[in-house]
Order: sequence, then C-alpha cells, then structure tokens
Amino acid sequence: MEFQTTDLCDGNEGKVRAVAPMFRSFGGKTRFAGPIRTLKVFEDNALVRSTLETPGNGNVLVVDAGGSLRCAMLGDQLALLGVKNGWAGVVMYGCIRDSGPIASMDIGVFALATHPMKSIKKGAGDVDIPVTFGGATFVPGQWLYADEDGVILSETPLL
Repeated sequence: MEFQTTDLCDGNEGKVRAVAPMFRSFGGKTRFAGPIRTLKVFEDNALVRSTLETPGNGNVLVVDAGGSLRCAMLGDQLALLGVKNGWAGVVMYGCIRDSGPIASMDIGVFALATHPMKSIKKGAGDVDIPVTFGGATFVPGQWLYADEDGVILSETPLL
C-alpha cells in the first residue's frame, strides 16, 4: 500500500486526527492501513488471540491494553495468526514480545515497548467498542493509517 501519513494529513486537513507519537514499529510492514476493530483488555491477551484467529479482511486491530508496561499482550504466535488470517496490522497500547521474529512477518505492529513476560489468559475485556488513548478515540469501522511518521484516523477511506 502506497501512502504517506504526512501527505494524507496535508490533503485532508480537518478530516483526519493524529494519534500522539508514542508508538514504535515492530512488524515487518512499517506502513499499513485498514478499517479498525477494537479490544479493551488489561494484562489478559485471550481476546487478542481469539480475535486474530478470525478473518481479518485487511482490518487493523487496535488494542487498548491500558498502557501497561508489566507484560506482553502480543507475541510471535499471535502475530503469525494475524498474518495467516489477513489482518493488516495491530496497534497495541501496551507491550509485545518476540520482537525479532515479528520484525520479519508480513504484518504491521505498533506498540509502546517490548516486555519478556506473558500475560494472563482469562478472556476478560470488551470487543468492538470505542477506545481512547494517545489523544484520540478509535471507533470500530473508522480507518487507521500508520507509517514511519505516525498514526492517523479518518471516518472514511482516504485512498
């Protein structure tokens, strides 16, 4: 997918919102876009797994993990599920692990940091609800565009 968030911002002034610059890119795709699906979870990645096991259809999974820096919410096995099931990317407001293998996968992964510890797996959380972090609210169905310059949101497709 060919785009630059800077050009999308310039050409769609007033129609896009930028997320605070808090993420690092860890996936093999440094540029990705798609409609948003959301999860709200905390130190429990069971819903991350079950969601990435479903057909992604080019969507971006946005996970509000509460900004926790105490455990990883995505590792190489879950990222591989995302690749196999057609997810464009994952934006994790929390940590990931297995960053080396994830860097070679055909999926975009933005997260706050890495952490070697795994999460619990109880299945608690919410699916496809609006979530807010980084000065932006992510609503299921909105479009997310991410690249080396950051993450932006739009109500409608820009490309």
